[in-house]
Amino acid sequence: MIDWKLAGTVARGVANLQPAGDPTPFEQLAGPAEEAERLVSAYTGLVPVKSVPVAEAVDRAGWIEANLTGLAAVLEPAAVRIAGNAGPLGTLAGGVVAIEAGAVSGFLAGRVLGQYEFPVLEPDAPARLLFVAPNLAHAAKGLEAADEQLLRWVALHEMTHALQFGGVPWLRPHLKEMLTELLGALEFNPRSLFRVPDVTDLKNLVERVREDGLATMMIGGDRRESLDRVQAFMAVLEGYAEHVMDAAGAAILDDLPGLRSSLGKRRRDRSGLLKLLDRLLGMDLKLRQYEQGKSFCDGVVARAGIEGLNRVWIGPEAMPTVAELSDPLGWLARTEPFRLDPAA
Repeated sequence: MIDWKLAGTVARGVANLQPAGDPTPFEQLAGPAEEAERLVSAYTGLVPVKSVPVAEAVDRAGWIEANLTGLAAVLEPAAVRIAGNAGPLGTLAGGVVAIEAGAVSGFLAGRVLGQYEFPVLEPDAPARLLFVAPNLAHAAKGLEAADEQLLRWVALHEMTHALQFGGVPWLRPHLKEMLTELLGALEFNPRSLFRVPDVTDLKNLVERVREDGLATMMIGGDRRESLDRVQAFMAVLEGYAEHVMDAAGAAILDDLPGLRSSLGKRRRDRSGLLKLLDRLLGMDLKLRQYEQGKSFCDGVVARAGIEGLNRVWIGPEAMPTVAELSDPLGWLARTEPFRLDPAA
């Protein structure tokens, strides 16, 4: 249904338009990865059920291949279902989706520093721990950071994700369940590609994109609650990793406040065109997830320590809602009965 070869061609073309750096200083990952696992595990108490994946340095093409492989597993079944009633327009729609998927992947391939990658609909499939070397090199130059310092800091973030999913057995099945529900709610009529929208349509479209990004437009309005659960879940995952990379990095990084300030500036300091793309692709939503999630995690730890924050790993029922992300004290009160028994 979706032409993934076309998607790959588009992605590589878009990625090649973005500046890169010399990947060589970021290709030796064993030391930073081992250090990160030790520090993150010591701070959080998270211990993987089995060994975490070996850290891999990849170029942008390698990241694109991994990303599109994951997208194919998620989107292809839904695309086949949606195209069932599309008739001859199904092929055209598949081409449109391929171009869109390729453009998004190519855009991200020029920005992603590291990623804990796994097939989200296959909870038992192997994961990978990827570091995009040319992007790390370009970021180090832009942030005016020492290569070794930036790599160690990013390694803490990605290793936190590896220990989250490797040490909390219910996380991957729960993510699969939530995404499967959302995929079942996809709404797309290929014939709408040829319909000229009226003023009301355009106004509603602009409002939805402004609020949630383009990615939410294909989810039915009655599934907003499902979408909120996924977004809150992702905010916790990212916020926890952002909190840990600072907490665990404080003892090993020469200028952690400077790194944090520079990274925040890098995330926000975009040209007008790139800011527009960020909004259309929902990347500003991703930034809000980092910020809101980190604020929640910092707030919980300030009141109840890392042990209090680790209640999020008890089970899906302990995950904060979107509203609770702005109310750490309320979440702590709600989850008090869920506290882990130290003797267990």
